[in-house]
Amino acid sequence: MTLPAAMPVAPQEQDPPPPARVWRPLDIGLRVAGGLVAFVAGAVTAVLELLLAPLRVGGYLVGLAVLVAVGANIVLSWFAVESVGRRWAVALPALPWVVIMVAAADRTTEGDVLLVGNWVGLTLVVAGAMTFAVMAFRSILAPPPAPGRY
Repeated sequence: MTLPAAMPVAPQEQDPPPPARVWRPLDIGLRVAGGLVAFVAGAVTAVLELLLAPLRVGGYLVGLAVLVAVGANIVLSWFAVESVGRRWAVALPALPWVVIMVAAADRTTEGDVLLVGNWVGLTLVVAGAMTFAVMAFRSILAPPPAPGRY
């Protein structure tokens, strides 16, 4: 058995190069504004979760703050990456959230503490921090954006 003669192949057309990234002032302004919104929203949700942490129904701790923390941290992480256009933007809402939680867990000079060491307080800190960690890990593993998207 013989192989057929090699067929001449037309040169392949190359894909056009991706468009050059043009930074417009409006684009930069929107990215900065999105980053600021993510940063402030991280602080606001941390305060909201601290207010919900001692919530009791019928004398029993409910733990609604934990659910709010997980849901809000997922949304904030997604919003930060999408609005800023960079994967490191997950840190924008995470930074004020962690700082406020650490400050809330410390006693004041008068002995007051905002985040009591009960199961809600401990679960709130662990679940919220792990949510940011998982979202950052997912952002790292995500495929690079399509050309021209960011």
